[in-house]
Amino acid sequence: MVTGAVHTEGTIIETIPMETDTIAAIATSLSESAIGIVRISGHDAIKIADRIVVNAKKEHFILNMESHTIRYGFLFNGEEILDEILVSCFRAPKSYTAEDTVEINTHGGVFVVKKALELCIKAGARLAEPGEFTKRAFLNGRIDLSEAEAVMDVISSSSEQALRSSVSVLRGKLYREILSLRDAILHETAFIEAALDDPEHYDLTGYSEKLSETIMDISKRIRKMIDQYEDGRILKEGINTVILGKPNAGKSSVMNLLAGYEKAIVTDIPGTTRDVIEASVQLGDAILRILDTAGIRETDDRIEKIGIEKALSNAKDADLILYVTDSSVPLDEDDRKIISFLTGEEDKAGETKAGRERRCLVLYNKSDLKQACDLSELISMLKEKYPVIKISAETGEGIEDLKKEVNELFLSGKIDYDREAPVANLRQKEALENALNSLDHVLDAINNGLPEDFYTIDLRNAYTFLGHVTGEEIGDDVAERIFSEFCMGK
Repeated sequence: MVTGAVHTEGTIIETIPMETDTIAAIATSLSESAIGIVRISGHDAIKIADRIVVNAKKEHFILNMESHTIRYGFLFNGEEILDEILVSCFRAPKSYTAEDTVEINTHGGVFVVKKALELCIKAGARLAEPGEFTKRAFLNGRIDLSEAEAVMDVISSSSEQALRSSVSVLRGKLYREILSLRDAILHETAFIEAALDDPEHYDLTGYSEKLSETIMDISKRIRKMIDQYEDGRILKEGINTVILGKPNAGKSSVMNLLAGYEKAIVTDIPGTTRDVIEASVQLGDAILRILDTAGIRETDDRIEKIGIEKALSNAKDADLILYVTDSSVPLDEDDRKIISFLTGEEDKAGETKAGRERRCLVLYNKSDLKQACDLSELISMLKEKYPVIKISAETGEGIEDLKKEVNELFLSGKIDYDREAPVANLRQKEALENALNSLDHVLDAINNGLPEDFYTIDLRNAYTFLGHVTGEEIGDDVAERIFSEFCMGK
């Protein structure tokens, strides 16, 4: 077991297991604010807090505090009062970490919060590592690994949909589904092993057909979770959006309109945008991670060509393409080249690099000017694959229609947050894919008429891979990597 040393003013008192020593960290942002919170957790959390907190009479009182109560007091360095505070006490196991936990609420000045943490360290705590409070909650069985990852997703949520998704996982919906799947697999594995050990009391006649049905049902449930990964990722990270169009179609103006400020340079000179310009935009409940790219056209400019190649490369792997057309001029060869790309004539079946069907919205821009672009011709060339929205980047016309289309396209109620918890990271998805692959091997064994003892190998593998999702079957190195990505104090 890894061990660590507890220090008091530079002197090592004792060496104790890392899982049982007491940690402390600032749990709020280190900037001037109304309040600041220093969190202490571990075997000696209450004793350490008692050493640095007193009442108005300079009497120590935290040792006698009841769990889940808040008391008024003062931060005390042994000689003088440093701040007026509130102290919360949570006794094990009914705390976030399942350990004794104390939170000291100071005024929000950077100096006083740092001073409170310094006093905690001098009183016997050590500085917590990033994510160590949540890591302890996981190690102590307070939460599973999927719920631990959801904690950071809640913190980083940038939309209502992302928050609902993260809270759904945090409340244990994903864990319960994985637990149900593992129980079903374990039941079948145990039955096979019992039948092989005691054939007189367990009959395997017709069992393969029954097992095949069970495996197909389990596989269907796993496949549904995998299919929801993209929805979960989009909720968490935002919609990777690329703006395409020929020069002067108004791409940069659309970018600026959505961003709410002048993010991109707008001129009437073709080829102004040569590199990718990025912005993050909230459009209704959806978050768009927008890339404004170089205008698509035939050119001899070597640098502009590189920009065009980069634009098309980004578009191939985008979640959403916004194709901006200039409605004030007729369609030309540059438009036809872009439309050919969008409809899949230059790319297999109009799919992205990841094999997903390409999603695109066509913005019929400059609707405030006299129309020269034949709308019916545009729709025909697009093979009616994508919606066309009339907008004006100059006046803002059509933005509400765009918002509605984006939200219907990506957030159309595919996930029932009351019953489902979408898989929101690649680690969980890969574990599910490995479990599904193992179950496919079981079905292959059944279809090939192999003996029942062949089934148990892949059933155990599926059981183990599902355990990777919740952390019940995971190595220390993976756990360390996951929690190292957390913010300090959480």
